Parts: sequence; structure tokens; C-alpha cells
Amino acid sequence: MGRALEIRTDVASADELRRLARHEGCRRTATWMVAIAHALDGLSRAEAARLVGLERQALRDAVVRYNAEGLEGLADRPKPGRPPTLSEGEQAVLVATILHGPDLERDGGVEWTLPMLCRWIEGRFDKRLHPASLSRVVRGLDLSRQKTRPRHPQANEAAKAAFAKGGYAAR
Repeated sequence: MGRALEIRTDVASADELRRLARHEGCRRTATWMVAIAHALDGLSRAEAARLVGLERQALRDAVVRYNAEGLEGLADRPKPGRPPTLSEGEQAVLVATILHGPDLERDGGVEWTLPMLCRWIEGRFDKRLHPASLSRVVRGLDLSRQKTRPRHPQANEAAKAAFAKGGYAAR
């Protein structure tokens, strides 16, 4: 059996760790704090881990991080994840393009649709996106998925304005 892993006591006492755990927003961090507090109270590593629903090895890893970095070491580290398909610059160009609106002759419509934007991105950035993936990108850019009121490409704006003002007399 290996020797016991020492836990630093200069950062916080067991009672202080429990108090901090009650106010911690992240459940995992709070669980590690309580488990370390149990170990500081003299419980074995296996018993301290069992009381909070951890494995003994998970508690050991938390103690190693706590000893090295203090309370900040118990916080979850950001996960690397998959890099975004569009860079920040490309996303800024996409937002400007969406807000500006499409050109009927160039883009083939009067309002953006996800498939139209996918074709535009492929032509502009040489990157292929599925409309569902683009929908997540657009929502991530804080743009609404709400559809605008449809406009006919050959609508007569002057006639619409005159009708709205009551310019046509009844015959």
C-alpha cells in the first residue's frame, strides 16, 4: 500500500472548505471541496471519496490539483473542443452580409435562407457547411432565426406606398 498523500492546510481548513463548497456554483468543484474536507478531518481517502460519490483515484487527483494550485485548481478547466469552422473574421463578414441582405441577381433571392447562406459561404470562404450546422453558427452570433416578411422580387414599392397612404380612390 502506498503512503498517504499529504493535503495542504495553509489554504483553508475543513470547515472553511465546506462553507466555500455550499456557495460554489459548480457542483463538481463543490464535491471535490467536501471530499477534501472529509480527508482533512481524518477519514481515509476511500471513505472520504465514498461519502461524496467519487472514486478514490478521483479524490487523489483533486488533492494533487488542490496542493499544486489551491482552490483555483479545483475549478473545471476549459475543454479544448473542436475549433470553429469559421474564424472570427469570417464570422464578422457573415454577420455583416446577413444584416445587409442578399442581392437578387447575385445571390438568387430577396431574403437569406440557410441553404443560400451555405452556398454563399462555400463560394466566399471555400468551406462547406450543412444548413443545420450553419443554424448553430448563426444562433451563436446572436442573430435571430426569425424569418422576415416575404417580399416578391418584382414588387412595385411606389404602388405599395401609395396604397398604404390611401392614394388609390375607389372607382
